[in-house]
Amino acid sequence: MAVIYLIEQGTSIYKDYQRFIIHVSEKPRIEVPIREVEQILVFGNIQLSTPVINACLQDKIGVLFLSQSGQYHGHLWSEESTNLDNQLIQVERRNDDYFQFRVSKAVVLGKLMNSKQLLMRFNRKRKLENVEKAIYGINQDIDALEYVDNLDSLRGYEGIAAARYFPAFGKLITNSKFEFSLRNRQPPTDPVNSLLSFGYTLLFNNVLSFIIAEGLSPYFGNFHYGEKQKPYLAFDLMEEMRSVIVDSLVLNIVNHSLLKPQDFDIVSSTGGVYLNQSARRVFLKYFENRMNEEISHPDLQSQVTYRHGIQLQVKRYKRSLLCDVPYEPFLRAS
Repeated sequence: MAVIYLIEQGTSIYKDYQRFIIHVSEKPRIEVPIREVEQILVFGNIQLSTPVINACLQDKIGVLFLSQSGQYHGHLWSEESTNLDNQLIQVERRNDDYFQFRVSKAVVLGKLMNSKQLLMRFNRKRKLENVEKAIYGINQDIDALEYVDNLDSLRGYEGIAAARYFPAFGKLITNSKFEFSLRNRQPPTDPVNSLLSFGYTLLFNNVLSFIIAEGLSPYFGNFHYGEKQKPYLAFDLMEEMRSVIVDSLVLNIVNHSLLKPQDFDIVSSTGGVYLNQSARRVFLKYFENRMNEEISHPDLQSQVTYRHGIQLQVKRYKRSLLCDVPYEPFLRAS
């Protein structure tokens, strides 16, 4: 199954029999069989015909609308994917402090374990003292989670661990043309932060799509919350996958010079740094390669792709929600 990324401004997509036709001015058109499409990501000024929209609704193809830089705006999904019984249980669980804390604790544990694992893996040969200190500190945070008994403290430890992790992550960059010391967003102000933000957006979209496909509402989260209505459950369930999928990919891209500083543009009005259009295609190619890498997952005997692994984690959450089975995070093998 294919994910279609529509990033070139002015692109139009229309339907011809059982195919999507993608057309960009003065370029050969691209034909994709509808049955092979799982998801469409629309970046910025892209035109979708009414027959395309109808085909997506009929075949349950998720369409996600993003800004040109990758900020999530909304999604199109068939109402057939909505399960009111599931969502009523989500509403009930929203007032279940024990359920919310138990799921949140598992999510944070998974995030911290995988963050530590990435630092250990990339520091195995370099043995940098600052990175070793961060690993030791995150280990302490992981041990402390055993004694945490409320969400506020849990969020505190997650923040402390992130403050240890990202400076250490920056130390693992071996390409002298790139620097990173502090995580910033909205807007990202350097190329590495730009890659992380774009990668997290793509990861978020994958998690969101699987949540909706399982008949769950993405708006009832456990760990993340806020006054505005946002897909907090997607933010929750992507946490343990950030370092596994995006952070490791960004390190490999930067350290192997697969992208260069000139591949980024600065928006003068905001100071934001973003991949230019041609470089975005490069990143999307490597991201898709990453999502299609095969890994072991304890829920299946055979190997699965990272994308399938995300789906299995959403199914784990659904079982936890409906059957009161403790949620288990995805832990990357050493």
